[in-house]
Amino acid sequence: MFTKRCHDLLEARLPGVKALLTHSGTGALEMAALLCRLEPGDEVIMPSYTFSSTANCVALRGAVPVFADIDPATVNLDPDSVRCAITPRSRAIFVVHYAGVPCDMDAINAIAATHGLIVVEDAAQALGSAYKGRPAGTLGSMAAFSFHESKNVISGEGGAFVVTDPGHYQAAEIIREKGTNRSRFFRGEVDKYTWVDLGSSYLPSEIVAAMLLAQLERIDAINADRLATWDFYHQSFAGLEAAGFVRRPVVPDDVVHNGHIYYLLLNSAQDRGAFIEAMRSAGVSTPFHYVPLHSSPAGRRLGRAGGLPVTDDIAERLVRIPLFYGIDKTATRVAETVKNFFVT
Repeated sequence: MFTKRCHDLLEARLPGVKALLTHSGTGALEMAALLCRLEPGDEVIMPSYTFSSTANCVALRGAVPVFADIDPATVNLDPDSVRCAITPRSRAIFVVHYAGVPCDMDAINAIAATHGLIVVEDAAQALGSAYKGRPAGTLGSMAAFSFHESKNVISGEGGAFVVTDPGHYQAAEIIREKGTNRSRFFRGEVDKYTWVDLGSSYLPSEIVAAMLLAQLERIDAINADRLATWDFYHQSFAGLEAAGFVRRPVVPDDVVHNGHIYYLLLNSAQDRGAFIEAMRSAGVSTPFHYVPLHSSPAGRRLGRAGGLPVTDDIAERLVRIPLFYGIDKTATRVAETVKNFFVT
């Protein structure tokens, strides 16, 4: 059974977790929101600089996404901003490991422990990354991974939900199986299965699991290939950073990342616009990333935020450089095209 084999590989890679494949990373986040028992009026602190799924899963429960600012170095959730966002209604913190670089989880977990909050990792980009020797996905109470076609390990769509507390596993099974105890029935623990709690259909097909299995079996080679390209870019653009044209990504010393995204920060929104257009003319796609959720129509309507100056600044200046498995010599042309923009 391909799904079971994927579970086994994930659990071997993420010590201490129980894993459940889902039809998407979005589905895994929705499972997390259900397992957190979010209710209308509850508040969940998260970065604004993330994909809509991080906030959607909270808003779907009637809870309020509370957007906190990001660290200007790592582009990850800023613990000081998290502290400022806590209110008596706070229920959970959803961290996002941007570009596969884990957040400052010691600080986040300490804040959560002080205030009795649940920590959920949106580790969609971070399979294979680690924080102080511990794999991303094992650093909170539960985590969501994505195997969307844009990720390192893919199955077209697909995801995984993992829990670090064994006591949460049976509840997660029920949520995943349309709110029924069907998994217990198949294990012979009950003589029939029935609807026992809230849930939905978060299961992937075996075809998706079969595709994913082949990728999971080669994850170390896939990540190594991407990291080699990441390192090549980082060395190639050192001179541009020294000259003040760009800022390169910052990876803390206590973090191992998986080479998911390579980005540059230009000096202004105007510089970025000119850069993207010049790269497009040269046949190189260099998109920016998220429109911050706090400035989006749904974010303004469904969420809450104070001033997020770092988020606003980063969102206007960040640009992604092409990075994918097997890019090989194309990376050399990309790097030369980027450098030529600034030095000619």
